[in-house]
Amino acid sequence: MQRAAEHTDEALIAGIRHDDDRALSYLYKLHYPMVSHFILSNSGTSDEAKDIFQEGILVFYEKIKDGTLELTCQIKTYLYSVCRRLWLKKLAEKNRFSGVIDSENFIGLEDEPVAPEETELKFSVMEQAMNQLGEPCRTLLEDFYIQARSMQDITEKFGYTNADNAKNQKYKCLMRLKKLFFTAYKTVAPAE
Repeated sequence: MQRAAEHTDEALIAGIRHDDDRALSYLYKLHYPMVSHFILSNSGTSDEAKDIFQEGILVFYEKIKDGTLELTCQIKTYLYSVCRRLWLKKLAEKNRFSGVIDSENFIGLEDEPVAPEETELKFSVMEQAMNQLGEPCRTLLEDFYIQARSMQDITEKFGYTNADNAKNQKYKCLMRLKKLFFTAYKTVAPAE
């Protein structure tokens, strides 16, 4: 790997293709903190972050080695997308997200591979939709889906009379978020 160009995505891929350990080492240094932050912020441990990142690097490595990698975005985006998908599947297996994987296909969690640029677009549109959603819906959904708080905790935090009322409000907030997401996504999604 050439010193001057070793930090470009193309040079990193070429380095991996030619078994240059410095390329993988650099990927770890550059992109692990981003993945670790995501996992630690979403009910994960440091060890789980290391495992997921290792799995993501392995997917990336194998696709380069067998010639099936079609990179249409930055390596950073690709690795984040792969690691995010791996982590969400692991959370689903642990039942921490209690049905999010099944009911929230609108944020790109379906089983078939999604192009990284499409995932990036969905992240962006979802962030806009969450910002438009307003309070208390935004915090309620984040508490339930991201912080994995129980309905009882949410009931107490928001002052609902019982968990059923909190669930009803969560459902209404989720429907509003879906409507905002789909309305915005239809205007920016590439035509198929």
